[in-house]
Amino acid sequence: MRSSIRALAALRRLAAATAATALTASGLTLAAAPPAAADTSAQCSFPAKPYKGRPWALQRVLLNELWQDTDQGAGVRVAVIDTGVDIKNEQLTDAVDAGAGKNFLPKKRKKDETGRTTPRGKPTTDEVGHGTKVAGIIAARPADGTGFVGLAPKATIIPVKQNDANGSGTAGSLARSIDYAVDADADIINISQDTAEALQADSSLEKSVQRALAADVVVVASAGNDGLGGNVKKTYPASYPGVLAVASSDRNNERAPFSQSGEFVDVAAPGVDIISTVPKGGHCADNGTSFSAPYVAGVAALLRAKHGKGADRWTQENIVAQIEQTAERSIPGHDRLVGWGVVDPVAALTEDSKRIDHPVAEEGVETDEKPAPAALELGETEQERNERLGTYVLLGGGTLVAIVAGSSLVYRDWRRRRHPTGSR
Repeated sequence: MRSSIRALAALRRLAAATAATALTASGLTLAAAPPAAADTSAQCSFPAKPYKGRPWALQRVLLNELWQDTDQGAGVRVAVIDTGVDIKNEQLTDAVDAGAGKNFLPKKRKKDETGRTTPRGKPTTDEVGHGTKVAGIIAARPADGTGFVGLAPKATIIPVKQNDANGSGTAGSLARSIDYAVDADADIINISQDTAEALQADSSLEKSVQRALAADVVVVASAGNDGLGGNVKKTYPASYPGVLAVASSDRNNERAPFSQSGEFVDVAAPGVDIISTVPKGGHCADNGTSFSAPYVAGVAALLRAKHGKGADRWTQENIVAQIEQTAERSIPGHDRLVGWGVVDPVAALTEDSKRIDHPVAEEGVETDEKPAPAALELGETEQERNERLGTYVLLGGGTLVAIVAGSSLVYRDWRRRRHPTGSR
């Protein structure tokens, strides 16, 4: 059964592609999650030209099917803890709750190699572009002249500015940002960054994550971009229990080379050549788990919109388990490369007839007894012989009727030639 569902999911992606073608120590710093592979082609200036087509990561999704029972995420609030979200991009102007944003950057911040610091700015400005890209993947509104749109285009973004191009954010400021997001009624928190070093247990960051989870907030975090050469390490906050840790996959549903591996990885999502919104307008492509995490956060927002009310309201544990359970797997269970598999947005929203608390490793494994093989008949059975003879008789009779009818026509034509019209 599971294999047939996966086959249908693959067909859905193919159909969609075809249609779309026409962070105890507050002194620890954060990795600002730069473009994952050292590929300068991923950088761009702002504003940028609009991307006219449908990006490949969206071509895999039948958006109408994805949105049919979710109202496209309306009413769901997603906190983007990042470098700010620029509302001058028209696809984000109406998506951002500017009044709910907050800036946690310290007034005295790190300087770059030239001795300068970037402007502190407002939470609705973004001198780096990182947070604006993240927010677009989640909730960019549709716009003329581009096929790019957020996965939850009616969700609301809460911009929480906590980092900059110089990595001024700390584990402490990230913890305070998470606490703020909970107080601002966030349903989902997206964290596309990680600490530069491992944290001790029971750190202020871990406590803030635990408070968010206890408040029934879905916490999504990028797994990290230090996976080249098979490097395996834990990253924070992605490694904390309850956080949905997201790795990057490529167009072939395989782990992107830069994507961090480890047993803490829960799922993977597209993270190579990802198109999204940039400050002041337009779009750019970028790489990294930073852009895989919001892809999953967008799916989480749709699930919360669909299952967020009433007695059967899904908890954050249910939403995380659903995303893991419906991910497309390369093995029956969990692995350290892509976790439970590559997220399947449509499957997550449509294979949701029951609420689950955790993914099941045995799914996808055939456990029933194999059917007994039919007896091998080397000769012709009596029934087969009778059927064969009956077929011959039927065909023979039909042939005889055709011959007789044909002879009659020939005879009539012969008579017409011998006897002129009007004579017998």
